[in-house]
Amino acid sequence: MKQKLTITGIITVFTLFIFSVGAFANKTSVTVVAPEKAEKGSEITIKIEVKHMGNTKGHYTDWVWLKINGEEVKKWEYSKTILPESQNFTLEYKVKAESNLEIIAEGNCNKHGSKGMDKATVIIE
Repeated sequence: MKQKLTITGIITVFTLFIFSVGAFANKTSVTVVAPEKAEKGSEITIKIEVKHMGNTKGHYTDWVWLKINGEEVKKWEYSKTILPESQNFTLEYKVKAESNLEIIAEGNCNKHGSKGMDKATVIIE
């Protein structure tokens, strides 16, 4: 009888744990990090800081895209076999600064979607 109660207790705790993990899941969010100003003709590095709690085979960031001046210049794609390196990771893209840059990025969770886009502007001097 005591062993039966112990097994039932373990199963209950395990079940609660499994269902509570989903409560911590979230949408993929991105933050664009770029210099405020740059010299014309210089190469700048744009960083996209990606945050998503849980990158497993069943729940992961499936894509992140980057647009500069309205044109998609890069899209990183992930799958259950090619996962992001961790829950929080940084992507980089280099661009030659010829004119002012409007930078927009967005990421997406395969189950919960996106928290939306983030923007930055680089003024070329």
